[in-house]
Amino acid sequence: MRIATWNVNGLRARSAYLEAWLEEVQPDIVGLQELKMQDAQFPQSNFEERGYHAYAHGQKSWNGVAILSKEPLEITQRGLPDAEELGARLIAAKHPLGFEFITVYCPNGKSIEHEDYARKLGWFDKLHAFLHSKCTEQTPLVVCGDFNIVPDPVDSWNEELFQGSIFHTKAERQRFQSLRDLGLHDLYREKYPDQQSFTWWDYRGGAFHKGHGLRIDLVLSSRALADSVEDVFVERTWRKKLNGWTPSDHAPVCCDISADSAV
Repeated sequence: MRIATWNVNGLRARSAYLEAWLEEVQPDIVGLQELKMQDAQFPQSNFEERGYHAYAHGQKSWNGVAILSKEPLEITQRGLPDAEELGARLIAAKHPLGFEFITVYCPNGKSIEHEDYARKLGWFDKLHAFLHSKCTEQTPLVVCGDFNIVPDPVDSWNEELFQGSIFHTKAERQRFQSLRDLGLHDLYREKYPDQQSFTWWDYRGGAFHKGHGLRIDLVLSSRALADSVEDVFVERTWRKKLNGWTPSDHAPVCCDISADSAV
């Protein structure tokens, strides 16, 4: 089974690009973030024509998340409870194989001086509370998306320069560690303990070609699934221009898991 996550940075602008990726990569289930559209604008039929059941939790102009799945899903949650003021940032569903799949678009925070930084930390506290009960159940769990946190120094192209700034603060990393403490495992880091790989590069200053990136797009899972990971990889090729289409500033992350482990 191939699980994937991708911040598309505006689905209208990236629709053809996303469809080409689905045709080639064939993920079984994928979490999308930053749709920047309302549910009524979501191109449901385009995905259905490509063999995907599609579920969205959108918002005008900002945020928005969705799940595409080759199997029909049971939606269990739209929106993070008690965090509606920060927008459409979470959608959760039960897969027929028995696992729950959650995709999140975590707040950016802007800068540590901005009022949104404190809101970001509060949002993570609410995410922790939401996941707490799910992580104590027997149901295998996947939580993927754009976390807008650099988990460890190796996940930044220049930790020394950015230490203490947004994405790199002690408080943010403590919030991420609290998710690990619930029993969620960062599948890329589990598979490749010391390898540096990025998922986001600024559009400006030639960051992509210089290798100036951050790893902020993650696939987390409970131990039941983590033990059956075959590979985890960042699809860096899909951060490049294709057929004249401008890519997202994020690359997709894919995780191949033995299907038997989800039962």
